[in-house]
Amino acid sequence: MIRIGVIGAIGYAGRELIRLLGIHPEAEVVAAVELEGGRPLADVLPAFAKTTGVVLETFDPDKLARECDVVFMALPGTQSMGLVPPLRSAGIRVIDMGPDFRLKDTAAFHQYYGAEHAAPELLPESVYGLAPYYRDRIRDAQLVAVPGCYVMSVLFPLRPIVDGLSTDVPVVVDAISGVSGAGRKLLEAFHFPEMNENLLAYKLGVHQHTPEIEQELGNKVMVQFSPHVGPYTRGILSTITARPSGDLDPASSYACYDDEPYVRVLGEGKLAQVGAVRGSNFCEFGWVRDQRTGNLIIVSAIDNLLGGTAGMAVQCLNIMFRLDERTGLNLAGMAP
Repeated sequence: MIRIGVIGAIGYAGRELIRLLGIHPEAEVVAAVELEGGRPLADVLPAFAKTTGVVLETFDPDKLARECDVVFMALPGTQSMGLVPPLRSAGIRVIDMGPDFRLKDTAAFHQYYGAEHAAPELLPESVYGLAPYYRDRIRDAQLVAVPGCYVMSVLFPLRPIVDGLSTDVPVVVDAISGVSGAGRKLLEAFHFPEMNENLLAYKLGVHQHTPEIEQELGNKVMVQFSPHVGPYTRGILSTITARPSGDLDPASSYACYDDEPYVRVLGEGKLAQVGAVRGSNFCEFGWVRDQRTGNLIIVSAIDNLLGGTAGMAVQCLNIMFRLDERTGLNLAGMAP
């Protein structure tokens, strides 16, 4: 049995991770770290009553090293980088679901997250946790940085075709996320009276996922990323507009996903929708060609909490411990 620790257990990403690990046949959550140390997790999150007896505790890297085989970080940006070094010094393998170890460029990190990186010495050992592209490195990784949720919805469709795209114009990404993407913290903009029957754009031109997308596309194209929040709980729909540089055959390029368990290529003329992936680890996408403009328009969908965060983290766990990647994850989308 793989012994799991979770830091940031009661945030949306952390609780989704614990929910998945609760049905994982080879994993057990033995430590959950939060400010509410000493309280049973089920008292703080009643949804977990009668599913786990774990008691919340405060951060102690030496204790975690004794009890855990791997520790997941489920913290907002800039909060992991101060805690990961003592964990790594204690010999613990870490899977970070936050952004602190995704970007290799510390100047870009400072620009987009507004903080100096506290552990740049760990960036070379950090492996980007996008399973289809890095699974050989993930197997032996000691520190995995799970991609951002928006980012996965963009990278899965774009990465196989990036070499066939024009560099003369930016790739335009318009993405809409459910409100859970903002996290558990209280913000007036996301209160029910403010968000209900509303739709808003935010961080235009400055969103922190922009350099992450460009990094993982090899900095071969510029990306215009425009995120939005819609009045629903979970899921991301990304509409990607790209200009091919020649006779690009998307169907042929996407054959690389034929054996990927959680990427569904719908094909030309078929458009993804959030309802088909909600509550699952799948990312699905399809595309159309606009003969008038010459653009390729791709629509992708992913569940931001599961497929976009906790699910990929568990998939990385399975790879690291030589399990079938589908273990604990083979869930169809929730419908209705």
